[in-house]
Amino acid sequence: MGRRNRNRQRDGGAEEKRSRDAGWGAGYADIVKENKLFERYYQELKIVPEGEFEQFMEAMREPLPATIRITGYKSHAKEILHTLKEKYFKEIQDLEVDGQKIEAPQALSWYPDELAWHTNMSRKILRKSPLLEKFHQFLVSETESGNISRQEAVSMIPPLLLKIEPQHKILDMCAAPGSKTAQLIEMLHADMDVPFPEGFVIANDVDNKRCYLLVHQAKRLNSPCIMVVNHDASCIPRLLVEQNDKKDILFYDRVLCDVPCSGDGTMRKNIDVWKKWTTSNSLHLHGLQLRIAVRGVEQLAVGGRMVYSTCSLNPIEDEAVIASLLEKSEGALELVDASADLPGLKYMPGITSWKLMTKEGQWFSDWSEVPTSRHTQIRPTMFPPTDPEKLLSMKLERCMRILPHHQNTGGFFVAVLVKKAPMPWNRRQPKLRNKEATSSSEGAQAEEPPAEQGDGETPTEGHPCNSNAPENPPEPEAKKDGVCGPPPSKKMKLFGFKEDPFVFLTEDDPVFPPIQTFYDLSSDFPKLNVLTRTHEGKKRHLYMVSKELRNVLLNNSERMKVINTGVKVWSRNNDGEQFGCAFRLAQEGIYTLYPYIRARVINISVEDVKILLTEENPFLTRLGDDAHAQAKKLEMGSIVLRYQPDPNDPSAPQCPIELCGWRGKTSIRTFVPRNERLHYLRMVGVEVFRDKQGKKEGGAAETQEGNAEGQEEPGQQAAVEQEGSDTEQNGSSESKTNDSKDVSSI
Repeated sequence: MGRRNRNRQRDGGAEEKRSRDAGWGAGYADIVKENKLFERYYQELKIVPEGEFEQFMEAMREPLPATIRITGYKSHAKEILHTLKEKYFKEIQDLEVDGQKIEAPQALSWYPDELAWHTNMSRKILRKSPLLEKFHQFLVSETESGNISRQEAVSMIPPLLLKIEPQHKILDMCAAPGSKTAQLIEMLHADMDVPFPEGFVIANDVDNKRCYLLVHQAKRLNSPCIMVVNHDASCIPRLLVEQNDKKDILFYDRVLCDVPCSGDGTMRKNIDVWKKWTTSNSLHLHGLQLRIAVRGVEQLAVGGRMVYSTCSLNPIEDEAVIASLLEKSEGALELVDASADLPGLKYMPGITSWKLMTKEGQWFSDWSEVPTSRHTQIRPTMFPPTDPEKLLSMKLERCMRILPHHQNTGGFFVAVLVKKAPMPWNRRQPKLRNKEATSSSEGAQAEEPPAEQGDGETPTEGHPCNSNAPENPPEPEAKKDGVCGPPPSKKMKLFGFKEDPFVFLTEDDPVFPPIQTFYDLSSDFPKLNVLTRTHEGKKRHLYMVSKELRNVLLNNSERMKVINTGVKVWSRNNDGEQFGCAFRLAQEGIYTLYPYIRARVINISVEDVKILLTEENPFLTRLGDDAHAQAKKLEMGSIVLRYQPDPNDPSAPQCPIELCGWRGKTSIRTFVPRNERLHYLRMVGVEVFRDKQGKKEGGAAETQEGNAEGQEEPGQQAAVEQEGSDTEQNGSSESKTNDSKDVSSI
């Protein structure tokens, strides 16, 4: 009986997939892009300028244009931009597909340095058209290697308004799926010559499974300054850090508060919102949004900046939350004018008057009109302030609402808040971290930490949880030095998977001497920042985090659930022991580690890069004379292959390339994941792609391309598998499932 039911379900699922694939989007054929309640509601609220409502509705019914963003912190960003503009964009200009003219992609006028582009190409055209197959494969491959992100244009706005600097401590409260988090990480690494910026990003999400998607997004950027945690944002715990031999509360310089919302600004891509939209959605979410925003400003340092955003156009989720937050702050918060920060962005100012409508169509203009029977659904904070002077002082017009028909985007709302004083219910004044600030006694004044009640008690109604743990909890007796264990099981069972512990190594750990000798690490190498994921047995992989994140991890093991942190820098290779070191370099951590390595480096040319990435195990004699001479001087084992740009040769890549490799007895090879391999090959002028049947194609570079693809099996693939063999160790197994979803969305 059960088996028969399962078979029926399986057959039904296959039938559903066939019908969905029949016309790409046929599954949405029954959804009519019309909702009378939606139109009536927004016409009455007048958020759209007079005479533009029809344009607004027409834009909402049109598909959303594809938008891509080039990751800005990598030194390769300019090279990718050059490749896009000079090769792919020129090839697809004035192309026609199924009678539709393909417009050349245009740079977003308000995004800095031409690093964001949009086009009228839909995902359907990108996937299905043979003429665009090369462009599609390029986007997929570069997305997988973390060099390009497919991200909605309006989603890029909040991180830009935060004005991130490399020393900032940042909290992303509702981070999944992670496109905004990636922007924050990029901004921290604005100076690629600094392997460990002083700042960091703590990215949080309440959904345990979505945290792994967040890990996947963040790991593509290979940063030692990101930590993914799993908490309810409305009561995310307040963390401690050690400063001047004293534990102090961690306050953030920047907070991104992109809250869960009804999503009616996403109707262009989430078509089912047309059918599901009702005013009840906003009424149900308002309280949660306010609690998250309050928790965000509580954890913000004085002088810090918080951006509140939603992909909803509804003032109940937008201006009502901001107005209530400003009212509760009693002058501690200021809504700032951010219009000059993004020149070229078209937006509507926030509104100061709005009404509520129930799903039955009944309107309320004031709390006094709401019958008692509805007091559990409708709250006073949902209405505009009744005091005209107070309303005027809030300057709600400084909020920014992006309408779809103004710049062919989705709908969005964003507000920028600056904290001028401690919140009235907090009894401790946090200090903003300045770049020039020294850790003087002034930074940790004699002001004692607040009692339990002062930690996070908020004036919001019905707070769902209590995170008010003592600010200076006693250290657990059994806690080992340098170990940040997982949270207690009592808390962990509320969430998903149990994570392996984060175990920091000591400076005298026996693993270091052979590594130090083999790679001749510089004396300033931060050994204390190295961690592993196991207490016992051989260490399989070594990871690195920044000094500041180490501080956070060691002082908050009982307060937070960490899903992932650190970038892998070494992997155990048992064969390496006979050559003097059991650990080989990992490609994902090479840009973090390279500044400290003074041995085992071979400088290579562009031609060497082509040979190393297109041949599986080239003989040493295949390298140029200079590289060959360097390689002969080295013993067998792990090496760094470094390309240094030549400013006198503009046709060559103008950014450094560092590849991990292995110097064998008579040959040499690279340990580079497939997508990064393709990325570097494109940078040096070798194009590699497959047609839909998996056959290799390519013009002038066909011979090299054949080598690059053909030699990948089995030798190169083994290297790739070895490079990614720690999925079960570092919280990535779940993200592999999401990987295909993420890339296939392009």
